[in-house]
Formats: sequence, structure tokens, C-alpha cells
Amino acid sequence: MTSILIVDDQPLQRMGFRMVLESETGVSIVGEAENGIEAVRRTAELSPDVVLMDIRMPGMDGIEATRRITASGGRSRVLVLTTFDLDEYVYAALQAGASGFLLKDARPDELLAGIRAVAVGDAVVAPALTRRLLHAFAKALPGPDRRAAEDPRLRTLTERELEVLRVVATGLTNTEIAETLHLSESTVKTHVSRAMAKIGARDRVQAVIIAYDVGLVDPRG
Repeated sequence: MTSILIVDDQPLQRMGFRMVLESETGVSIVGEAENGIEAVRRTAELSPDVVLMDIRMPGMDGIEATRRITASGGRSRVLVLTTFDLDEYVYAALQAGASGFLLKDARPDELLAGIRAVAVGDAVVAPALTRRLLHAFAKALPGPDRRAAEDPRLRTLTERELEVLRVVATGLTNTEIAETLHLSESTVKTHVSRAMAKIGARDRVQAVIIAYDVGLVDPRG
């Protein structure tokens, strides 16, 4: 059973999500919150598997709430909900530790699939969409003027793991990476998992962000 905390400052929006999710088996709504402060408090109290987090809320917004929730080291993962697929705040939310994002008008099956993916540690944002998002906000990212090898997060990676991480950051799926590097898909999965563990990435989205952040990939290229 996947437990969910719904965070949105609009009562009707929260009700809509509740109606959709309560009709599904395998999920349980454990609570609601109408702002970031309440979201942080209720997440600490309830320890839900997934927090459905709105971005734009009065007081503490969803970005700061996400940052505090993920920084706490708890088990809860954050799935950001937004009105626009290239909302200027989405990158900041992902950088704050969110495991991905969906549009608020996502179909019920998409919402449920996203929740289940996040609950087991996967990322909701597809690789191609991750790349599109990062390129759209390339100006907010540091340029490739410093050597990625100097970053402490990458020093423990093997040459192959570094190569795989670099390709992951270009937006390729595991299948595409396997074809590009002439490896089996199972081998790619192993390298991706090990690389993520070594750099401290919670999921694939954060791994991509780290790769861009340290200059391993040029977001303007």
C-alpha cells in the first residue's frame, strides 16, 4: 500500500486528487496540507511514501518545503505538481530534491503511475523531458568552465561509470545507452545504479542534475 500526502492550497484541487486516488487500489491518502509549513510538519508526523507537492502556495512554497523534506533524510519522496510543463520553478524543485514532476491535468493513470514510480525510487520525469527542462533553464546552471573530474562527487566513479553518467545526462534511456556504448542493458542498469549511489543521487533525475551541475555535460551544447 502506497501512502500519500496531498499538498495544495486549493481545497477543490485537493478534493479532486483525493477522489481520483481513493478510487484506486493499492494507495492510501494519509493526510492533506494547504501550505509548505504544514506539508513539512505533516510529512514528519505521517511519513508518507509520496508527497504530492504543489509549487505555488502562500507563505512557504513547494520548493522550500521540498528542500526541507528531502534534507530531513526521511523516507518520503516528493512528486511536484505544476500547471505548466516548463514552469520556471520546476527546475528549482527538482534541484531541491523532488523525484520528478507531473502536470496537474495529468490523466488518472499517469498520476497513479507517477506515484508508484516515485514510491519505489524511480524518477517520474522521462529522460527526454529532463533534458528539455534543463536546456530551457541552462542560464541558471553553471557553465562547463571547471573540470568535472575535480568535483568530489565524481572522484569515486570508475571510467565506465563516469561515461555512463555522462550519457544518462544527455537524455538517453538505458536501452539507448546500451546501444550507444555497446553494452547489455543489464550492465547499463548496474553502472547507473552504482554511479547514482556513489554521487548520492536519490534517483535518475537528481543524477542528471548533478551531472549538469558539476559541468560533466554542457547544458548549452
